[in-house]
Amino acid sequence: MSNTHKHTPTSLSIGGATYDLFLTMDSSAKRREEGIVLAAGGKLRVDRVIETCGGGACNTSIGFSRLGLKAGFCGVVGSDQWGEKLLLTMKKEGVDTASATVVEHETSSFSIILSLPSGERTILYTPGVNEHLHDATFDVAAIAKADVVYLNHLSDTSCMIEDDIISAIAKHAKVQLTWNPGGCQISAGIDAPDKKALLKITNLLLVNKEEALKFSGSETVEQALKVLSATGVKHVCITDGKNGTLATDGVKTYHCPILPNVNVIDTTGAGDAFGVGTAWALSQGESLPFSLCAGTLNAASVVGAIGAQAGLLTEHQMRDRLRSHPLSVSEIS
Repeated sequence: MSNTHKHTPTSLSIGGATYDLFLTMDSSAKRREEGIVLAAGGKLRVDRVIETCGGGACNTSIGFSRLGLKAGFCGVVGSDQWGEKLLLTMKKEGVDTASATVVEHETSSFSIILSLPSGERTILYTPGVNEHLHDATFDVAAIAKADVVYLNHLSDTSCMIEDDIISAIAKHAKVQLTWNPGGCQISAGIDAPDKKALLKITNLLLVNKEEALKFSGSETVEQALKVLSATGVKHVCITDGKNGTLATDGVKTYHCPILPNVNVIDTTGAGDAFGVGTAWALSQGESLPFSLCAGTLNAASVVGAIGAQAGLLTEHQMRDRLRSHPLSVSEIS
């Protein structure tokens, strides 16, 4: 891996920020096949209470900053104690919050996460002011200053900013767009006009297996990979939990396994960590197989700690683990 670069890339993460309250459950929590059982009027003991910051754009901006990029956050927080903590946390991590909007007298996005010993979790949340990310609060001018733009999940009311993103990136061809589409975007499908336009300018598309099948209207992951690649996306990554990741650059298809023997404590933020690691490596001019390894190592580190950010790797840690934990990425076609 080369350490010589002309300049330090600048990233801009667009999307949500959420204050997370983790409640770690002990093994006595009643369970059914579909999840935790919470009895009405009952009490359920928790082992620990942990407060952390999360949300897609908050996670990815901090992830990029730790990996040595000049990272920026573009999203909305409330003027409450949670919003203050979110902004303070990002600033302490070296993230530029100049593109953040603070909405007065409203509640920041907040989550209560019930975390089981297995690493599984159930999330109770309110989107709060994340729903206020729209044309009036979106700093579209910040895109022109970025080398990497990471578009995270958007709420239904925020999808209107897609047109601004498409126009801005069309004017600045140097921008590498990484896109992790959310529920309303996935449901719209790849043939929706704005989604089709976004896909054509996307450098890295990140979806899990279920999202890939629904978004592309496919029946198999292999078919979804081909359909999504045909939209004009440069790199498509489909994650599938313990089965690893399938990815293509439009010419070759690769499979990257997960890191073996990882002690999974909490899976929150694993997808964001994978996306950051992969996008970071691509921004350094690395190959897709190498970039998949970086994403996988970042995700493996995150699931070993409570919260979406505690395990995010620094650039030094990433480079060290890429040397000491080589993953065997296989070429399928």
